[in-house]
Amino acid sequence: MPDNPAPKAPPARKRKFLVIADGSEESSKALRFASLRAAHTEGAVTLLAVIGPADFQHWLGVENLMREEAMDEAERVLHRLAAEAYDNFGVRPELVVKEGKLREKIASLIEKDPDIAVLVLAAATGKEGPGPLVSSIAGDAAGGFGIPVTIVPGDLTDEQISLLA
Repeated sequence: MPDNPAPKAPPARKRKFLVIADGSEESSKALRFASLRAAHTEGAVTLLAVIGPADFQHWLGVENLMREEAMDEAERVLHRLAAEAYDNFGVRPELVVKEGKLREKIASLIEKDPDIAVLVLAAATGKEGPGPLVSSIAGDAAGGFGIPVTIVPGDLTDEQISLLA
């Protein structure tokens, strides 16, 4: 038996599925898919809410009030989606709130957290197209994230999403 035992492998990291929490029906569909994938693969879910910068820079009090209201709404949406993920799938998502431009904050979070492996979005079903989030992210920006982007078709039922995940 050798005196020097074999080095231990580093602990496996959990693969995270990133979902944008904007309170839309699409974010709930993306969360369903991501939560089921995380449960099936022993992964995790990160919910990201991004609040835009306030535009009333001339009146600091108004800007602060708008920021506070936006933060309260973002946290309300995050907690509602987190409860949905836990109650339905047994997944406890990591909750993240950022202020700024959506694409920049998504890219920054992906860069800072190497465990984020997949960005999960869901398409809208209206005649206007897949929705502004999917159009923005899946278009020219998708290649810059360095991770796969999964787009869940918006017309899938919960049962169909469950079968795919």
